[in-house]
Order: sequence, then structure tokens, then C-alpha cells
Amino acid sequence: MQPIHLAWVDYTILLAYVAFVLGIGFALTRYMKSSSDFLITGRSIPTWVTGLAFISANLGALELVGMAASGAKYGIATAHFYWVGAIPAMIFLAVFMMPFYYGSKARSVPEYLQMRFNKPVMGLNAIAFAVMTLFASGISMNALAKLLNQLLGWNYHFALFICSGVVLVYVLKGGLTSAIYTEVLQFFMIVLGFAPVVYLGLKDVGGWSAMTHQLHAVAQNPMALDLNTKSFAPDAWTSAWKPLLGGPANNPMGVDIFAIVFGLGFVLSFGYWCTNFLVVQRAMAAKNMTAARNTPIVAAIPKMLFPALVIVPGMIAVALTAMPDKNYRIPPPIIAPAAYTQAVTAVQNANPADPVAAVKAVGDALGKKVNADKITALVAANAANKLSDDQLKEGIYKSVAEYDYDSVIFSLVKKYCPPGLLGLALTALLASFMSGMAGNVTAFNTVWTYNLYQAFFVPNKSDAHYFWMGKFITVVGIGASIACAYFARQYNNAMDIIQLVFGFVNAPVFATFLLGMFWARTTSIGAFLGLFGGIASSTLFHAFSLAHGNLPGVKGGYLGSHFGWNLEFPSEMAQNFWLASFAFGVCFVLTLVISLATRRTKTDEQLKGLVYSLTPKTVDHNQPIWQRPAVAGVALLIGCVVLNIIFW
Repeated sequence: MQPIHLAWVDYTILLAYVAFVLGIGFALTRYMKSSSDFLITGRSIPTWVTGLAFISANLGALELVGMAASGAKYGIATAHFYWVGAIPAMIFLAVFMMPFYYGSKARSVPEYLQMRFNKPVMGLNAIAFAVMTLFASGISMNALAKLLNQLLGWNYHFALFICSGVVLVYVLKGGLTSAIYTEVLQFFMIVLGFAPVVYLGLKDVGGWSAMTHQLHAVAQNPMALDLNTKSFAPDAWTSAWKPLLGGPANNPMGVDIFAIVFGLGFVLSFGYWCTNFLVVQRAMAAKNMTAARNTPIVAAIPKMLFPALVIVPGMIAVALTAMPDKNYRIPPPIIAPAAYTQAVTAVQNANPADPVAAVKAVGDALGKKVNADKITALVAANAANKLSDDQLKEGIYKSVAEYDYDSVIFSLVKKYCPPGLLGLALTALLASFMSGMAGNVTAFNTVWTYNLYQAFFVPNKSDAHYFWMGKFITVVGIGASIACAYFARQYNNAMDIIQLVFGFVNAPVFATFLLGMFWARTTSIGAFLGLFGGIASSTLFHAFSLAHGNLPGVKGGYLGSHFGWNLEFPSEMAQNFWLASFAFGVCFVLTLVISLATRRTKTDEQLKGLVYSLTPKTVDHNQPIWQRPAVAGVALLIGCVVLNIIFW
């Protein structure tokens, strides 16, 4: 993609947003008088704010870039991340788990584990969670730096450091409260910025029916667009469930019903929404128990509808790529200008009578796989009538047979947004990525300060000391996030890498929480060894598994290659689902068996308020029926079922 030039109105919108979020941080500085104010807001925020912040904390690169990328790569089946992989878990959190989190007065999710078990279990979870938040933060900032590089031509490294600096300033000034109110603003910016892109894209492609018609053709011959190496049934990109019924070989995601329902719908989903302190922290900031329980319910309402804003653009991109008259393609990976210059020289020097050598020369120059037919045609066209360097570069760009799916949403914003609307869409992207980083960093600084630094290294210091440490570790967290952003550049789909990270951390810890909250017999040593075994098993699974087409390395298979054997999966997402399922199973079984073999160290009285069977049930009789979490949850589940039937 060629960089675009913003009009003054676009810059005005972008700068106004940056000034506004910085202003929020500076305005809240006077209220930051203690570590509690800075790290956990003092539990003073109303439900509608925590509800929108709850969903917005998830609206970083994972949502906007990753979902659009997966919409292009996997089709409407990506909606399972919402209707199977989010809503049921959010309802479960509201009805069953928030009473324990909020009622125990724990300052974080790991601290609940200390109350339920002991400090070693808390420490292990805190370390794993801290690492996860840094990677999630880095993924958001990598996506933002790529956005500014591809759309505006900014240097990747410059963009990464400048935007990280803005996040650092407003988090240092306003703490978690600043991040939460910025997330509410982000929610409205995303809706306003992306709705026009979806509308204009659908209109350009000819409407929903025309788009699905194009996707039917793509599914039957994805090789024509270099999307896959095999054909599928016509509805592979447009049906949520039917392609899964045929097994992994019959859908582009390469998964089956078990992987979706158990791996995503149970392990990854409940592990993320019920134990991830990043989102639970928003509910724990609510002003009372009722507000805390209603926070996930409020968030679930827009969450059900978000596929229309974030998945449909990816499907539009594939349909447009299949329509030659639209002059669009899903962008290839970022390639250095010098490589394109070498590829132009290779085309100019190529012999039309030897197309194989020409294809190899161009591929070697780019360092990427190229479409042989397109390079052959380009060489022939240049031989017949000398093309300019710009024409050759355009032809080479279109011939790259690899896709950077994370760039889908960027390319659509560039294609459809005129001045003004472009500034609004770019600001929505900027807001989501920066808030994604801020949300993860505020969760990281809380867990580090309270659950690691205070608990293990420097206990019994003054509150002022921990307030200072919270600010210091925020700076460290930003720096570590930048390092993780460079690692995230190895993946072409943000959703693939974030689900891998969740599989390592959230999947095993969910087994620990499930047994700890609902089985009083679970022991501290069982929880610790089970959690450690779950995390270790996920590492081994990744080391001996690989997605089809990937070479051993950061994406897995690094140990299996040494032994001449790797478990192969059709896609990176399938690998992630099975890794999560395996880690959950190992943690669950180890915790169960070791708990039965060891002695309890806490009495029923000590576990009151921490274990479901020993805790008085929360009564909602004083609330209107429509405000009760269980009633609202049932209504939301019915809505999910209806949506799954519509897109079956």
C-alpha cells in the first residue's frame, strides 16, 4: 500500500483525541493520592462506565485488527469468538464468579488465589499473568505501528515509541481510572469510525448477497487467490457451523466441533473472561456488588453485535480481492522498498522464454512466495511494451502470494474513507490500540505491585512506597511491551498470536479457578503443582506441534524438529485451540489427583466466601427482574442461539 496524505481535518481529529486523553490523565492527577487510587480506582465507578470499559478493554488489536484478519482468513466462523467464545462466559462471570471476586475484597484475581490457597499459587499465577499482559500490550502496539507505517508512511520504530509515550503519560497521570474513562471514549470512537467503512464496503461489493456469492466462488477455488491449497464447500466462508460438521479438512480454520465448543467455547473463553484480571479489573472497580455483577451483562449486549463491525470487513476484503475490476487485494507482508527495487530489476532483466527463472528471481528478490502466472504475465507485458518502474512495482505488489491479514482493516480504511471520515476511522484505530496497551499495562502494574513486589519482595512498606512502585513499574511495563511488539511482528494475524498467549496462561489457570471455587477439597499443593504442570504442558505441546506450512521456530515445533516428529494442525488457530484444551486437561487432572492425595490446610469456615458451596448465595429479590444478572443472562443466551441459527 502506498502511504496516504491526511487532510487538515484528519489531523485535527487525531490531535484532538490525543489531547483529550492526555487531558483526562492530567485532570485525574489530583485524585491520585494513594496506591489504591492509582492501581484499583478505590471502587467508585458507576455500572455503565465499567460495562463499556469492560468490553473496550478487549477492543484493542485483538478485536479490530485480529477479528478483521480472521474474518478474511476464516470467514463467518470467526463469530464463534463472540457467540460461543464470549457471551456464555461473560454471563457465568456475572452470575457465579463476581460475588467471590468482589465479595472477598481481593485487589486482583491472583490475590483471590492467595485467599483461596496460598501465596505460592498466587505468585505463579501473577508471574504468568504479568507475562501475558506484556505480550497482549505489545500486540496492540505492533498493530498500531504497522497502521501508521502502512497508511501514513511513518517509520515503524518511530511510531511505536511515540504512541507508547502517549500511553505512558496518561497512565502515569491518571492510573487505572484514566484508562477506564479513555476506554469508554474509545468504544464510541470505534462505532462511529467503523460503521461507515462496513457500509461503504458492502455497498461497493454489491450488498450482502453479492458478497456471499463471491465468497462461495472463493471457497471452491481459494488457490486462485493464494488463500489456501485446497477447495472447500461453497459455504466455507459464509456459514458458521455447517463447515465445522465436516471436520477440520472442510473449513479454512481447520477445526472441528470439539475444538470450537470445548477448546474455544469452554477453555479459552471461560479462561479469558472469568480469570483474566485485565477485564475482571473493570468489574472490580465498580461502586458496589450489584454494579460489579451487572458490568459483564452490560458489556455483553454490544459484544453480541460487534461481529458486524469487525468480522464483516474481513469478508468484504476477500470478496473484493476476487473481483478484478475493484483493483484491490489483501495487502502482502511489509516488504522493504529496496527489495521491490531489486524485484523490478529482476523483471526487466528476465527472459520471457524462461518464466521459471523469472519467477525465482523475483521471489528471491522479495524474499516472499509469488504467483507464477502473474509474474509470467508481467514479464511478457514488459517485454512487449516497456513498463515504468511504478507500473512494475504495482504488478509485483499484486503478485506476492502471501497475505498480511492484519493489514486488512487498514487497507479498507484507506480505500473507503475520504478526508474527515478518514481521520475519524484512524482515530478509532488509534484509540483501540492505545487503550489496549493502557489496559494491559494497568493490569500489569497492579499485579506486580501488590501480588509480587509487596507480597514477596518488599512487604510492610508505606502506601507511598507502593504508590511510587506502581508508577515506576508502569514505565518498565511500557518498555517491555515495546520489546514484545517486535516479537508480534512474526505473525500475520493478531488473533492467532493472542489466542496462543491465552492458551499458555488462561487455559490452565481456569482449571485451577474452576476446582478452587466449586470444590472445597482442592488443596494448595494440588493447585500449585497442577497450575505449574498445566503451563509446562502447554509449552511442551507448542514445542512439539506446528501449523501446516509453518517452519519450526517461534510458531512451534522447535523441539519436535530435533526428534523428527511434530504434531501437525491445519491452521495456527487449530493449534491454539488444541494447545489450550491440552493445558486445561493436564492442569485439571493433576490438581484433582494431587488434591485427593494431600491434606486440606483450610477449614470450611476459612473458605466461606471463597468456595461456592460454603458461601451464602447472593439474593437479587430487591432488584427489578430485568436487572437481575441471571434473568438478563438467560435473555442474552437466547439471543446468541438465534444468531447462531441465522448464520448456521
